[in-house]
Amino acid sequence: MPLVEVSLTTMGAETVIERARAELGPEVTLGAGTVCTAVDAMRAAEAGASFVVTPGYGPGVEEATRLGLPALVGALSPTEVIAATGAAAAAVKLFPASVGGPTYLKALRDPFPDVPFVPVGGVDAELAREYLSVGAIAVGVGSPLLGDAPHGGDLAGLAERAARFLDAVAVVV
Repeated sequence: MPLVEVSLTTMGAETVIERARAELGPEVTLGAGTVCTAVDAMRAAEAGASFVVTPGYGPGVEEATRLGLPALVGALSPTEVIAATGAAAAAVKLFPASVGGPTYLKALRDPFPDVPFVPVGGVDAELAREYLSVGAIAVGVGSPLLGDAPHGGDLAGLAERAARFLDAVAVVV
């Protein structure tokens, strides 16, 4: 999975990004998530993030743009999609995607056929396939993939879930 987002709400997020950058090398693109403020965007840049992810449009987007970091800007309503694209979002994070599911994304694609959407929030392997089939360019997944692995949990389970996700999206891509 070539893109990894580390939420700035994670304890020691900057250190996690720095260590991951050193250990994973250029094959993995690392980003900072939950970037809400200009200070958050600066923290992300200083840690070496290659992109930022925001829950919505705000000062973090403007600062990330100023710093040259692509922003995946959170939006749910058509008005928010317009604001995100007006802010030169690299893509629109459809969040929380679980509110409307793939049917809602399909409806949003009608007035916004050229907007790159990335559904995030409640996306499991089956939903990932559905979102991609209705036009998402990617999906963001968290706990349905990670489970308890980040807290010292079942790494074999993580490997099984990762394989399930890869199988699910391979059909679409």
